[in-house]
Amino acid sequence: MKNLILIRHAKSNWDCPVKDFDRPLKQCGVHDAHLVSSHITEYLPKTYLIWSSAAKRAADTAMIFAQNINFPVESIIFSNSLYTFDVDQLENSIKSANKEYESLILFGHNAAITNFVNKFGDISIDNVPTSGFVSMSFDTDCWTKIQDGKTKKIVIPKDLK
Repeated sequence: MKNLILIRHAKSNWDCPVKDFDRPLKQCGVHDAHLVSSHITEYLPKTYLIWSSAAKRAADTAMIFAQNINFPVESIIFSNSLYTFDVDQLENSIKSANKEYESLILFGHNAAITNFVNKFGDISIDNVPTSGFVSMSFDTDCWTKIQDGKTKKIVIPKDLK
């Protein structure tokens, strides 16, 4: 069994004159990341890896979640390959995970997150919102063989307000 949790980065600040990769979070995004991360501990597997896009908004979101779920921030694996909006590239990254790891939490970007959830999950979602949390499971022992997943839990900020 493989468990995958996809989390879309928190709301970012488009008013900052920086490259997309360097865009920071808005204050409301920081708030929503804290809100969602404080409501998910019961849905987390016992052990897991955390991977995050290296883009500032995703990395900052991953660090907020990690602090709130007591995961050591220095153990987060940041990757430029997760800075993608393409579902196929995201799928390739996930399928590259070492099969010895049963559970992975991944922080990334739309449209890749929503498209992945719809491609591999059993619940259709119009749009995974910023700070959205989607937990999925796959009946396989190898990440390269994931298909026909089960969507186990969806947590979005507006449902917690």
